[in-house]
Amino acid sequence: MNKKLGILLVILFLILCIILIMKLEEDREHQSAPTQTIHTSSPYATSTETPEPTLEPTLSPTPTPEATPEPRLPEGFVYVKDVIPYIHLDVRYYTDKNFIGSRIDGYNAPVAILTVEAAEALKKACEIFYQKGYIVTIYDAYRPQKAVEHFVRWSEDESDTRMKEIYYPNLHKSYLIGNFISSKSGHSRGSTVDMSLLDLEGKEVDMGGYFDLFDSLSYYENSKITDIQRENRKLLREVMVECGFIPSNGEWWHFRLDNEPYPDTYFDFDVE
Repeated sequence: MNKKLGILLVILFLILCIILIMKLEEDREHQSAPTQTIHTSSPYATSTETPEPTLEPTLSPTPTPEATPEPRLPEGFVYVKDVIPYIHLDVRYYTDKNFIGSRIDGYNAPVAILTVEAAEALKKACEIFYQKGYIVTIYDAYRPQKAVEHFVRWSEDESDTRMKEIYYPNLHKSYLIGNFISSKSGHSRGSTVDMSLLDLEGKEVDMGGYFDLFDSLSYYENSKITDIQRENRKLLREVMVECGFIPSNGEWWHFRLDNEPYPDTYFDFDVE
């Protein structure tokens, strides 16, 4: 019995020796391995792709001149928003909300353009209106000649009356040409603006009629409008006249700069 126990102890001793030798060998290999760097930045911050080699630029025998950007507008014209940032734009001819019922030729963007002189005069008017509690809204400003020609073509097409009930309910379409529509427009000279007023909450001021209504109700003097509507038209007119504009008796919303810079020139560049 003692002999068997002795043999078992020897075997256990050998096993322990083998385990100890293996452990020492493993520790020796671990100590010889390179240390790993731990990165704490986001994995998306560093690309794992191999960067392509940077090529030296090829020098041209003569330097290439920088391209000069084309002017956005003809000389003497400005975007109204650039001069009066707080003005409101409601450019109807860029939309289908007009007497034709579709976008008008030459209106490629919902922006308002005027001559420098007209824009500066309008800015003074806007400042006065704002002090009185109003913001100016613009329906139209510079109008390309191609747009005017679009009006004329439409007026000669008696079959197209889709907007009659809104814009000329009491008139035959043939009456519009020569009375409300002509082959030339002061808008194309760049110093005429169609406009109204909003209160400081953005609500339209009641003028007793709306833009481009082809009716006697659009005349500045009209017995059918209320006293409040008459006072609103008077305010609009008085401030615009004070700032150098000439009003229209036939369209309460229409004002032309008195001393316009291009009295005999009708422009045709697009509104864009």
